Amino acid sequence: MYTLELSLRYSPFPLSIQKKEYEDVLKIYHEIKDCIIDGESNKKVIELKCEKVKDKLIAVRATEVISVQIYEKSSIAGGAKRPGFNLE
Repeated sequence: MYTLELSLRYSPFPLSIQKKEYEDVLKIYHEIKDCIIDGESNKKVIELKCEKVKDKLIAVRATEVISVQIYEKSSIAGGAKRPGFNLE
């Protein structure tokens, strides 16, 4: 299971969805990245659907997204390995 996580402007909590296939999550990642780069995306709304939680839908204005990342949930470790740096 692959997780796509969005960080939003002025929000301390990220939004995330899960997809089964890497190609599916990579396609969404590139679409969002293109919206962030595009200067005329101020009226574009990105709608995301989660495969893990069937009724989970997210709609967010493209200009509010400040970062997007992909990571894989590992069943071997018994949970998700969070991306980023660990200071411990």
